[in-house]
Amino acid sequence: MAEPAGTSWLVATGALTNVALLFTSYPEIAKHIRGLSIMGGAIGNGFTNAPLGKARGEESQRCGNWTRWAEFNIYVCSCPSDDSSTLASNAEIVNVQCDPEAAESIFANAVLMAKTTLIPLDVTHQVLATGEVRRNLLHGPFDINTQEGPFKHLFDEASKGTELERLEWLGRERRKLVIRNLFHDLLGFFAQTYHDNLGITAGPPLHDPLAVAVVLFDIGADDLALDDRGGERWIVDVVTEGLHSDAEEEQGQLGRTVISQASGPGVRIPRGLDVGSFWEVVEKCLQRAEVALLKRPSPWANTD
Repeated sequence: MAEPAGTSWLVATGALTNVALLFTSYPEIAKHIRGLSIMGGAIGNGFTNAPLGKARGEESQRCGNWTRWAEFNIYVCSCPSDDSSTLASNAEIVNVQCDPEAAESIFANAVLMAKTTLIPLDVTHQVLATGEVRRNLLHGPFDINTQEGPFKHLFDEASKGTELERLEWLGRERRKLVIRNLFHDLLGFFAQTYHDNLGITAGPPLHDPLAVAVVLFDIGADDLALDDRGGERWIVDVVTEGLHSDAEEEQGQLGRTVISQASGPGVRIPRGLDVGSFWEVVEKCLQRAEVALLKRPSPWANTD
């Protein structure tokens, strides 16, 4: 609220209980913010051509990634649980508190509706971290032969060393950084998870960064574009009927996000984006983080 009205974004990348509570307790915030970006939900029914996957034993493609119909962030509650069990599998769903009503209250808020962008699985599953993508992000764009790339300035810093010394030093310095290795390892872990659990073999989808990218799109980033078909807007309803259970026949479609075309203001749900440009944005972010961490004196720097 300290920022000028119409400038701040709220990005929600988890369960929506606390977000719903925020707008219920302080309704004036809905008017104050510029936008709300939510990673959550799943539309299905051919909304996009993204592969949503099939769990073992399922004959047709599902909508959700937590239950057959519900996406995790829409289904679960962000409030503390008395049970310490981990969210390792859907078999433990009864150990997770359920709160699709939180999402329903947000999407039903008339003030928020026109300010909200929803990034469902139908969009995030278009951005798959393939093996090639993961390799490129791990190694970065630096050309060890031409010494061109975002770290070229380091060679100028290390001007007192021989070329070989400088190459070896740069290699050691970059290996000290865990950013790319961590990012690569996380994507590799989820690649195996999506392969085993949902049969998606090309690579894991990237979820939360797309909700953040909505803000970049809003501020006019030239290298990122979301396709909302020229301004499509939607009414979003969340199914709240059903029993919180690990039995599908008892769950029904609890937590499912159902959309209908809005005749006036509504929620923006893009159908796609320029995937290549999105990965370029991710690479630029990694470069900036690395450059910041590598701003340390070289062994040959003049310290006089």
